[in-house]
Amino acid sequence: MNRKLKIIFTSDTHGHVLPFNYPTNSPENSGLLNIAGQIEKDGETLVIDGGDSLQGTPLSQYFLSNEDKYDFHPIAEGFNEMKCDYFTLGNHDFNFGYDEIKNYLNAMNARCLCANVVDKRGELKIEKSTVHTLSNGLRVGITGVVTDYVNLWEREENLTELEVTEPIAAAGAELAKLKEESDITVCIYHGGFEKDLETGKPLADTRENVACEMCEKLGFDILLTGHQHMSIPSVEISGTHAAQPADQAKEYIELEAFEEEDGFDIESKLVKVGSVHGEGLFERLQPMQAEIQKWLDQTIGELAEEIKPEDKLECALNGSKVADLFNQVELEYSKADFACASLGNEALGIPKYISIRDVAHIYPFANTVTIKFVTGQTIKDSLERSAEYLEIRDGKPAISDTFLKPKIEHYNYDFWAGLDYEFDIRKPVGERVVKLLTMKGEPVIMDKVYTLAANNYRATGTGGYYAIGESETKLSSTEEMPDLIIEFLKRHGKIDEIKNRRFKVTFE
Repeated sequence: MNRKLKIIFTSDTHGHVLPFNYPTNSPENSGLLNIAGQIEKDGETLVIDGGDSLQGTPLSQYFLSNEDKYDFHPIAEGFNEMKCDYFTLGNHDFNFGYDEIKNYLNAMNARCLCANVVDKRGELKIEKSTVHTLSNGLRVGITGVVTDYVNLWEREENLTELEVTEPIAAAGAELAKLKEESDITVCIYHGGFEKDLETGKPLADTRENVACEMCEKLGFDILLTGHQHMSIPSVEISGTHAAQPADQAKEYIELEAFEEEDGFDIESKLVKVGSVHGEGLFERLQPMQAEIQKWLDQTIGELAEEIKPEDKLECALNGSKVADLFNQVELEYSKADFACASLGNEALGIPKYISIRDVAHIYPFANTVTIKFVTGQTIKDSLERSAEYLEIRDGKPAISDTFLKPKIEHYNYDFWAGLDYEFDIRKPVGERVVKLLTMKGEPVIMDKVYTLAANNYRATGTGGYYAIGESETKLSSTEEMPDLIIEFLKRHGKIDEIKNRRFKVTFE
């Protein structure tokens, strides 16, 4: 009795190894190395990660493009520095294909637990579950699973030798075995909560996130979640203790479970990452860091004038020059009739002289372009979904709380190119698109088929754009948007104001 388990849990670190912000070119308190310098580990402590580690920073992008130049894997070595014990895969870890997953797993000292990933080639070091016995004799049963929406989001060629199955069934099968051999059970789930944790209200009608159902149906003692990038220090659902840290290695979960007569008393908290890091790997990474800095500072294009950081409400009402650029890149690459693009949660601007660093700032994701066959009705339905982003509050336009709570989702508002369109947000949801023409002034015909360029995530219908997801795919490219933006800027040199849409919102 009186035995204890301590867990240090990170998730969605997205390539943040060094304590450095590349877009702002400045140090910050984040990164795997600073976590390694902050945590203390003993025989009663497990260090666990929830996936989405390979994608997200210029460091990861540069390394994966120049892997042959280096004899070590900086992301894996970051986790090794943390003395990570176990981890699972996240959806973005599939973005680079089978061989890159293999390289990553081979470089990790930690063991990968992912019960719902089937390796058809049989070369990946993936286990379904394990029982870890602590120095105090406590037996900890651990498994991991990833959201099966990987099957919707990921490019087909990246999954030809992998199968991702339904996570609850896979986790449940492992739990049945672990209960017989363990004192306490843990599931690492790269997925999040499908309900508001305060009200219980469903957040979406998809199965992208099923953490609540997992708690209700399975009965793990501890569920470590990720994917949503939400700071959830502690929540109990149907007897399961759950938690989730935010992304980018800026914080981690510290969980302690104390054995008692009738079970375990479990508590957890969020811990902010400090400024202390070890010197070994930090120094080893400096030559790579110097190469990354030179690469990032190359000037590749020029705008007619600087684009100031765009206020979210302002650009939702009047359009976004940053989104216009993204859409123009998609249109030129795809030759589609129309394009749609969204922006991240951060207010973005672009300087007059554009470097690769600036592109990394405005488009940090490894998204690709998908061309869909869409009807005019699909276009209208999709615009109606975007129009839900706005509402009238106290006589003024405002961003709807449904896009702000419990998770901020500015990225689910889409900007379109090739259209002359208008929203009237005084009208009920679903009836707000009051003008829908092509840029030539021709009506968009509801039963006519057009082509639409969108990123590969929106093309799956995520964010409530179901009609796009259900539409036939003409082409799924393998070119990543950051690279396409860089090529576009290099090709054009100086970019005049982009005029690829007309847009208006009526609210009074």
